[in-house]
Amino acid sequence: MPRLLLTVNGRPHPLDVPPEQTLVHLLRQDLGLTGTHVGCDTAQCGACTVLLDGQAVKSCNLLALQCDGRAVTTVEGLAAPDGSLNPLQQAFSRCHGLQCGYCTPGMLMSATALLAEEPHPTESQIVHALEGNLCRCTGYVNIVAAVREAAAGPAPAAR
Repeated sequence: MPRLLLTVNGRPHPLDVPPEQTLVHLLRQDLGLTGTHVGCDTAQCGACTVLLDGQAVKSCNLLALQCDGRAVTTVEGLAAPDGSLNPLQQAFSRCHGLQCGYCTPGMLMSATALLAEEPHPTESQIVHALEGNLCRCTGYVNIVAAVREAAAGPAPAAR
């Protein structure tokens, strides 16, 4: 099996992976990072969104081998080492930006990428950044409000 070196949430991981293994399955099965969800498995819903070198990507349609030598941040990597939530996660909680929670990791990762690029986005920019993330529960109003609230403070830093 081919070997790759992947930095995940700031930690290097040398791994032997089958050529057909996707990044989402490597994260969930091999590394036990189950915060990244498998929704549609066709890059339509955004539940599998992670940051790859700081850019939001859908990990279900990336082969793990395509990520060799790169840095991945999952939702588990957003919180501080002591487990305290970052400002965006806190805003999601305060603004009730989640209900069932299935889409929340992908929403958080897309919003993190947006705030890293544009620390004070307009509502239109927030909506555009979240277009690839589907939510069946909230109607998006509270999600957008949470991102707006987080943008009012310091931008969350991705690792």
